[in-house]
Amino acid sequence: MVPDASPEHYFTARPATPAELREIPVELAGRELTVTTAAGVFSGDRLDKGTAVLLPHLRPDAAATGDVLDLGCGWGPVALSLALLRPRMRIWAVDVNERALDLVRRNASRHDVSITARTPDTVPEDLRFTEIWSNPPIRIGKEALHALLRRWCPRLTPDGSAHLVVQKNLGADSLQAWIAAGGIEGISTVERVDSAKGFRILRLTH
Repeated sequence: MVPDASPEHYFTARPATPAELREIPVELAGRELTVTTAAGVFSGDRLDKGTAVLLPHLRPDAAATGDVLDLGCGWGPVALSLALLRPRMRIWAVDVNERALDLVRRNASRHDVSITARTPDTVPEDLRFTEIWSNPPIRIGKEALHALLRRWCPRLTPDGSAHLVVQKNLGADSLQAWIAAGGIEGISTVERVDSAKGFRILRLTH
């Protein structure tokens, strides 16, 4: 996800203290929920606008199985939505921020859903995902962003797909062009499937 202005956003190793936790109301998967958030994670006081554009593309499917990844999960709005809409899938929430992962676990327990929240290096290397959903961290810089996508998108199953939401004025179109030019090994197709509120949603497939 796109980071806060706070320089500690991606590097906060410790979970939040009880005094730092806050609760906010959100609508996820068509339900009114209360979730736990904190400062020092992406969009810790609200549902981010880009994520709000992405969420309607998550379709309910009670029969769907396989592994699905929320890449750059923050406090977990995408992972929680996936878990509520597709209860038979194995939901992986990945972030470098330990505080964010702690919040995902809290929110999953609170709403009685199963989510595996991990740092990148603790996800099994041989795991393949039928879907990847991400509000990627654009402000980490182009080189780091490209490395992130090169690491994870090739881990789609042969018939899998990845959906990225990217703000137009932060380089959505240039990112699409880079992917289309072969920037990610094994990804042969990228298409814009939606454009709303200044954001693009890109769909990547083999």
